[in-house]
Amino acid sequence: MSRFDLERLSKEELIELVLRLQRPAKTSQTSSKPPSTDRKERREQAKPGGAKPGHEGHSRRLSAAADRVVDHHPEECPCCCAALSGDLPAEVVSEHDTTELPVIKPVVERHRRMAVRCPSCGSRVVAPVPAAAKGSPFGPRLHVVATYFKTFQALSYERLQGAFAHLFGLTISQGGLMNMLRRAQGRFEAKRDEAVAALRRATVVASDETGVRIEGSNAFHWVFRCHAAVVHHAAPTRGAVVIRDVMAGHRPAVWLSDRYSAQQGHAGAQQTCLAHLAREVAYADEAGADLLPMRLKLWLQDAFILAANIETRAATTIAARRRALERRLKDILDTPTSCDLARDIQNRFRRARDQLLTFAKWPGLVDVTNNGCERALRPAVVQRKVTNGYRAMWSATGEADVRTVVDTARLTPGANAFQTILQTVSA
Repeated sequence: MSRFDLERLSKEELIELVLRLQRPAKTSQTSSKPPSTDRKERREQAKPGGAKPGHEGHSRRLSAAADRVVDHHPEECPCCCAALSGDLPAEVVSEHDTTELPVIKPVVERHRRMAVRCPSCGSRVVAPVPAAAKGSPFGPRLHVVATYFKTFQALSYERLQGAFAHLFGLTISQGGLMNMLRRAQGRFEAKRDEAVAALRRATVVASDETGVRIEGSNAFHWVFRCHAAVVHHAAPTRGAVVIRDVMAGHRPAVWLSDRYSAQQGHAGAQQTCLAHLAREVAYADEAGADLLPMRLKLWLQDAFILAANIETRAATTIAARRRALERRLKDILDTPTSCDLARDIQNRFRRARDQLLTFAKWPGLVDVTNNGCERALRPAVVQRKVTNGYRAMWSATGEADVRTVVDTARLTPGANAFQTILQTVSA
């Protein structure tokens, strides 16, 4: 704002501008900003012994199975200095594990084609090219390791090349790594299609998206969740056309998302993520000059309590509490306020009024927050910050397929990302 614009402001407008400038900055607790943007507390203002409380000391658990067991017997008695034989009956007093990695080096299998002279006719006969020597010179497990490092450890091509050279003593060009990843990613298409098919049959679907760079341009990484599948999708746009393409005409009963316009109107009912609203209410309560945000904060706390205990409540109890929450919300939204922050948060609640308590009509099926999608997007956000995006669209699409298969497998307890990749590529 220029000096000329400031001179044209009235006294009331200047006072409002000064008050706006004096408001506290938004943090991850009061907005959708990531925790990495928060300012850290000064060391002299931190609690004694560190900002976080410590935990009780404990030792590392013993491994489930030991590859080698070494028994240590006493050699002499400390009382009489008599020598003790190792054949004496003994009992285990304590056990201690030491863990080490073996030297990891690639196993190179060289295939040699031999030629011989036929003793019958004298012709020179050459062995055919073996199947193992056709195609890529790298085995399936190398493809799996490269895919795991690139997708789930956020290594760029340069760092991935260094990891293979330093850890395994294996020299691979960046072009070779690219071809290896492209071949491996192709193995995930079939299971990706199975996850998409499950999504298109789901009753409840949650969705979210985050920005990413693809081929030097701004693009978006989408995620869709249901009870049976997690589908990642790379697209050049943030528009609703992406949802229509992924869902292929299927309209679930409930759609869970934030209040972004492209996420609206894709199901019979909508559930707005209450965690987003809770952060905005927290900021209005901290920086505003009205009690209305505090009332909304207490209302959200009761809504979260209802969601947490909804599976243990009777249907009549859930309906009664939902109606009580609706009446309280109406009173809060009808309350006049002079605080612009309180008025703004009121308008946000009004626009999403019919989407706040949808979870109470679908007990146990609809989450009250979209944290599941946000957790699924977190690795993609880390990848974006570390590598600055993807060189080609096939890389972003292929990595989305890998994440789809792995995250869908993780819906089953005990699933392991590396083992899932190994099973898919080896198949």
